[in-house]
Amino acid sequence: MSENLSQQKRILIAVVLSFLFFVVYDYFFIPKAPQVEQNITQIEQNNSAPQATANTNTQAPKTELSVNQKEEIAVVKSEHFEAHIDSLGRIAKFYLSDAKYKDENGKSINLVDTSLSPMPLELRFSDAKINQEAFNTTYTASQKTLEVNDDNTTLILTQNLNDLVVTKKITFYPYGNYDLEVSLSKDAAYFITPGYRPNIAVDSYTVHGVLILDKDDKITMLEDGDVEHDESFSNVTLMAASDRYYSAFFYNFENPLNAVVTKDSHENSIVFASANNIFKASGYLGSKEHEILRSIHADLDDVVEYGWFTFIAKPMFEFLNFLHGYLGNWGWAIVVMTLIVRIILFPLTYKSMISMNKLKDLAPKMKEIRERYKGDPQKMNLHMMELYKKHGANPMSGCLPILIQIPIFFAIYRVLLNAIELKAAPWAFWITDLSVMDPWFILPIFMGLTMFIQQLITPMAIQDPMQEKIMKFLPLIFTFFFLTFPAGLTLYWCVNNICSLIQQVIVNKLFKNHKKEEVAKHEHRS
Repeated sequence: MSENLSQQKRILIAVVLSFLFFVVYDYFFIPKAPQVEQNITQIEQNNSAPQATANTNTQAPKTELSVNQKEEIAVVKSEHFEAHIDSLGRIAKFYLSDAKYKDENGKSINLVDTSLSPMPLELRFSDAKINQEAFNTTYTASQKTLEVNDDNTTLILTQNLNDLVVTKKITFYPYGNYDLEVSLSKDAAYFITPGYRPNIAVDSYTVHGVLILDKDDKITMLEDGDVEHDESFSNVTLMAASDRYYSAFFYNFENPLNAVVTKDSHENSIVFASANNIFKASGYLGSKEHEILRSIHADLDDVVEYGWFTFIAKPMFEFLNFLHGYLGNWGWAIVVMTLIVRIILFPLTYKSMISMNKLKDLAPKMKEIRERYKGDPQKMNLHMMELYKKHGANPMSGCLPILIQIPIFFAIYRVLLNAIELKAAPWAFWITDLSVMDPWFILPIFMGLTMFIQQLITPMAIQDPMQEKIMKFLPLIFTFFFLTFPAGLTLYWCVNNICSLIQQVIVNKLFKNHKKEEVAKHEHRS
């Protein structure tokens, strides 16, 4: 940046760059969901074990096995889900029964896509010969139909291979979580998976892939497309594969697991746990609703990942959740949260607005200094700083509140995208779902209008016609981008703009009265 660049230009550039940061982040840095073929007859099924030792001292060869959809041998039902177990001991179908999770046709959604491999509880052996036999030998079930009740229900699946017996003992709980114990009649290295991520709410904004949490609370994200070679992890307490709203995972916080992350032919990340014989873990297949996850285990909140702004987004959600507990409406919780944030930031915003008013008054003198010292940047900057100091003006304070709000904006953006609590959550009037766009575009248009009005009453010291045009187009650009944003996010920005308008009117009036007092004092002295 050249030395003769004016302070006003710096402010303008900071504002524009802040907006451009949002656009670039949204379209380039947020991973786009890979396209997945949905026709099962055209998909190449890869059922070999991952090529990673993961403390097994056995490296599994890659072998391609053709496995058709298997018959069902058991059905598990609870008030909240229905699981179908196939003849390979896998969860082949998993329906969420609650009304909130039904699709647009009123049907229960199925979290397991049989066209994608692997399925939950799928087991793969490192030894290619055993693996081949295992994928061609059916399991038997201890019961064909299970009703999950308060006493819990255990299903035992058994597979008899030539010289090896595999036993899966699964205890199901009402919300889709389960305890799993796998045992073999003799040692043999194998891998077992919580399944391919649910393929229901896949979008271009949510981070998709595998999340690994170790006993030191370190989180490792391996997004789809990022896994070049199989990667092994030890001391793993949680391994999860998720889409926007739903997740499949294993966890064991008492006795950590060994995990291997591999990829399929579409570059999607897939996670397996590894063992030689006895394997014990708990698992879950269902929504990433905080209340449900916490009821299962207090540390399962880590499954909900907000990307770069997790450190702000998580406390932001907790604050929203706290307000929702009192208000009973997520929309009003967003409104109140916005008001509280604005109150906290008010001292900073007030200083910024006062500074902008001062800069507008100083515009003629600033122009005079630029013209007088346009051939000497150092003198020009020196006289500019003296002018600012004399009148108590700070050019950079105008963009500071905007820069502070950027991470808050993104945090709320991530919360509204990833928090399933907001799915089908109404606010008022025509807004019946805060997690999707405003169907009538009223909020984004109103947001753009408030932005335009705020521009009209905000003092600007910009004298370059091109810069002025860019600033005038910003409300239109923001309106365009907000058209398809979640209604909850647009609601937040609308309330934020209304607060800015009110504050600007008050500050303008206070500054005007202050100027009158100064003029009166000056005339009295004269």
